[in-house]
Amino acid sequence: MKRQNISFIDEQSTPRIFAAMTHSTAVTSNVLSNEAWGAPMSEGAKRLLLLGAGELGREVALEAMRLGVEVIAVDVYDNAPAMQFAHRSYTANMLDGSALEKLVAEVKPDLIVPEVEAIATQTLIQLEQQGWRVIPTAKATNLTMDREGIRRLAADELGLRTSPFRFASSAEEYRQAVEAVGLPCVVKPVMSSSGKGQSTVRTEADVEAAWSYAFEAGRGDEARVIVEGFVDFETEITLLTVQSASGVHFCPPIGHVQVSGDYRESWQPCALHPDTLKSCQEMAQKVTSALGGWGLFGVELFIAGSADQPQTVYFSEVSPRPHDTGMVTMVSQNQSEFALHVRAILGLPIDEIELIRPGASAVILATQATETPKFSGMSEALLVPTSQLRLFGKPKAYKNRRMGVALALGQTINEARARAKATAEKVTVE
Repeated sequence: MKRQNISFIDEQSTPRIFAAMTHSTAVTSNVLSNEAWGAPMSEGAKRLLLLGAGELGREVALEAMRLGVEVIAVDVYDNAPAMQFAHRSYTANMLDGSALEKLVAEVKPDLIVPEVEAIATQTLIQLEQQGWRVIPTAKATNLTMDREGIRRLAADELGLRTSPFRFASSAEEYRQAVEAVGLPCVVKPVMSSSGKGQSTVRTEADVEAAWSYAFEAGRGDEARVIVEGFVDFETEITLLTVQSASGVHFCPPIGHVQVSGDYRESWQPCALHPDTLKSCQEMAQKVTSALGGWGLFGVELFIAGSADQPQTVYFSEVSPRPHDTGMVTMVSQNQSEFALHVRAILGLPIDEIELIRPGASAVILATQATETPKFSGMSEALLVPTSQLRLFGKPKAYKNRRMGVALALGQTINEARARAKATAEKVTVE
């Protein structure tokens, strides 16, 4: 592996088998890719430039390499998870547009695959206009990086049901937004990730602290927040949606638990009324089709009401890439979300997506900061029936940083969740 530092870029019982493939559009087979490519590092190699080399990017890189694709991994720090085995890697500031342009000109990738949100998305738009292929599209990456862009697309242009919302760029606008939306409400920066800057405002005493936290945690040149009305939902799901040359496909819905906006555990499938599932799929297809391109999208939806009757579905967010809650698919499905993403972006057919058994994931967090994290307890963890571990290999830790994930299967969702949590609890980051 060649690494370069660039100076210019410095619960309920569920059926055991759940057939989940859904074709929402008819696509003829002659649009599938018949392209040939050479071995990695050769002149005819298919080159994938991975912008973001964390745990999700690592799995994308692995799946691409299994199909003979040359992977060039980029992140803002050295030895990020995908860098540890990519064919080449660069340490880079991906928010630096000119640096990103120079990197693309040097690498000459066939595919530019964003795997994080902190990227100069306007530069991606310019690169796409120059003929470079951005996955799924530069428009999708740009809109979904900004909560305002994707919310206005979903609510205003597509007419999808969302929670009430307002945007604010100043303290005065923010207070007016809170008054208009009402309490309780949720406050987030329009640009952030992993729950950074997110607060639930329940009383007047919380209002100012939420503004300060969102202001400090937001990304971008302008401090801007979204104030969302609180939705009294039964559960929150991720509907993994694949736009591909062989049609639109859906994975079984994934339920998940978030703490301060960051995922802690997920399970698949999440029990939904059949009419609710149909509504979710229709909503996911609308928004992913509007974003365009091929690849896997993580569509987050709020579900209000119990599963014994049709439920109300609210659009929340969408990621134009594999989703952290979808890590459960590494154990629960015959094809993981990462395998599906790579197939789709290469123009390859998506075969039947099948749930093997109910599965669950639980995160492994660091309890404190350290420059030299070490793991223990793996032997005890893997004594849990059906358990698997994915330790990400991040070179540094800070409090509550996600350092790994525990996976498990069960005859029921409750059993799978209990096993995944028991597995995660036995692993310690020292």
